[in-house]
Amino acid sequence: MKQKFIFVNNADSGLRNMIIDGAHKIFSPNTYACNLCDITYGAFKENKIWKKFRQETSLEMEFLHKDEFKNQYASKFRHEFNYPIVLIVVNENLEIFVTTEELNNLKNAKDLIELLQQRI
Repeated sequence: MKQKFIFVNNADSGLRNMIIDGAHKIFSPNTYACNLCDITYGAFKENKIWKKFRQETSLEMEFLHKDEFKNQYASKFRHEFNYPIVLIVVNENLEIFVTTEELNNLKNAKDLIELLQQRI
């Protein structure tokens, strides 16, 4: 059975939000609310280690901002989650794969990759 992982950032989509988030990561990184965004994307471009993993893995992954996730999945699954979060689709249901707390405790993309590989 093929598994699908959904990575949901604690940020909203759109150019305006991207610019504000990028500036926030630079000027006040300790108060930025999305560690998943920070370790996979940095201020303005994707982390090289994460990008290499993402491109070389056979895992099916979907990346969404929280507003996109709510628009695409909330009506179908009716779940409330804290963000950021990594979910897995199992038998057409969403299950938590990596919690918000776990994501917030990660230091870098390498830590995230190791966590994912341990659990798969």
